[in-house]
Amino acid sequence: MSSEQVNQSLKLFIVLSRAYRAVNENVNKLIQTYGLNPTEFAVMELLYHKGDQPLQQIGGKILLASGSITYVVDKLEQKGLLKRVACPKDRRVTYAQITEKGKSFIEDVFPDHAKQINMLMSELSEDEKESVITILKKLGLSQSNFE
Repeated sequence: MSSEQVNQSLKLFIVLSRAYRAVNENVNKLIQTYGLNPTEFAVMELLYHKGDQPLQQIGGKILLASGSITYVVDKLEQKGLLKRVACPKDRRVTYAQITEKGKSFIEDVFPDHAKQINMLMSELSEDEKESVITILKKLGLSQSNFE
């Protein structure tokens, strides 16, 4: 492996990190205007789009440590946006379920959220977006070889 290859990999890492940070900071600012933090919003979005989720699996789906899920679910439950529901077949499993208040909340804010993300990505053409998606999927999937 040449030093040029290493330098190019380092440059890619820095550019990717900076791009992620720039986009993420903008999205997080918008999410905070909804009265939620980014993790709470991610849980709400997951429940809205994917339905009831076992508490034990939420962390893996939104890239959050499982110990933090209880805290986040507690906060969302206090706000009336979700509720815990015991699994009738296995008492060890508890599901998070979006409430009607939670559904109307997401339906109210999600179109603005999607529009903001689209605006942040508008620097890229549709073809460029498709290429980036393909390339980043390839990069992400290749990482399982190193675990």
